[in-house]
Amino acid sequence: MPIYKYKGIDSSGKEVKASIKGESVVQAKQKIRSLGIMLVNIKEEKSGQKSNVSFSFGNNVSINDLSMMTRQLSTLIKARIQIVEALEALVDQSDNPKLKIILAEVRQKVNEGSSLANALGDYPKVFDNVYINMVEAGESSGTLDVVLNRLADFTEARVKLKNKIKGAMTYPIIMVVFGSVMMGIIFAFVIPKITKIFVSMRKELPIQTQISIWISDLVRNYWPALIVAIIFMWIAFIKYTNTLKGKSIWHRLQLKLPLSGELVMMINVSRFCSTLATLLNSGVPILVSLKIVKNLIGNVHMQNAVEDAKISISEGASLAGPLAKSQLFPSMVTHMISLGEKSGELEPMLEIIAENYQDQVESKLSGLTSTLEPIMMIFMGLAVGFIVFSVIAPLMEINSMR
Repeated sequence: MPIYKYKGIDSSGKEVKASIKGESVVQAKQKIRSLGIMLVNIKEEKSGQKSNVSFSFGNNVSINDLSMMTRQLSTLIKARIQIVEALEALVDQSDNPKLKIILAEVRQKVNEGSSLANALGDYPKVFDNVYINMVEAGESSGTLDVVLNRLADFTEARVKLKNKIKGAMTYPIIMVVFGSVMMGIIFAFVIPKITKIFVSMRKELPIQTQISIWISDLVRNYWPALIVAIIFMWIAFIKYTNTLKGKSIWHRLQLKLPLSGELVMMINVSRFCSTLATLLNSGVPILVSLKIVKNLIGNVHMQNAVEDAKISISEGASLAGPLAKSQLFPSMVTHMISLGEKSGELEPMLEIIAENYQDQVESKLSGLTSTLEPIMMIFMGLAVGFIVFSVIAPLMEINSMR
């Protein structure tokens, strides 16, 4: 049922702004008049997307909102409530204005004869390929409530992992920003005042003191150029890593970095196994599942390994073979996938791998944070020590001359 936004004046003369549902604008007006409100203007709220056409609009639907909506829809369908009525109930229950409008439009399309998957497919910024394909498989098999419940679990797991990664990176980022600001202040304001004393001495200064003075002059006199240079280098880096060659080099480097390389591999393996297991359990064909999973993996080399596996499956060969050949997936993972294929228990085996690697990712994130803290403290200590020594060294020379 469409949602109409209106402005009017109530019986006490106060201006009223609100929303109301109605099958048509005429019915919406009748409802507003029945509330004793004199209508000023009314218009239908739109999500910003139309059927088969994707428009760019602010996506204010969080993964948490999506997960909650999915679980509620699963519960309603499991209670044998018709899909149109279930969507109507979700429109009433949703606190997110953007999601409320989208659900109202989806409900209207389903009421007009569209499948739920096709209706949701008109909103790719909210419902991704995993979501659409699982819903389509659930509708086809008559197990939509079960599929939606799995989808809610899967979405919540993604939110949990994403939040843990953000949490692990928050402290290092704060330390880098704070340390950079403090160093900038020292070189811009403290060192110049001390430099005047050294210049008045008219003696040759130690090399570390000369370096500090040179950095100070650079920061004070050329800070606009430094900012422009940093922004330019960042943009150049982003553009280069978006090219095929640049992306290949950068993603290969990510896997070889001493601290984060193993973590990148673990996150992608966990994402691959959990998503593939969820899709296969929901009845999505394996070739379609692999195509979707490939696009969810964040490393281009691991994507290529999945594409090789997809080709291998289409030719009647195994899934594990190309993954093992790439040497990007751990041997334990490919061995378990191979056992799952031979025993016909691929989905449970993928779930076991995913759970195992999710635990390993959590442990690795905690370890990475614990490792980065002392490294950053040592780095900041060395930087401060260099500055202090560059200041003290000339003073010590003066005292030794007396």
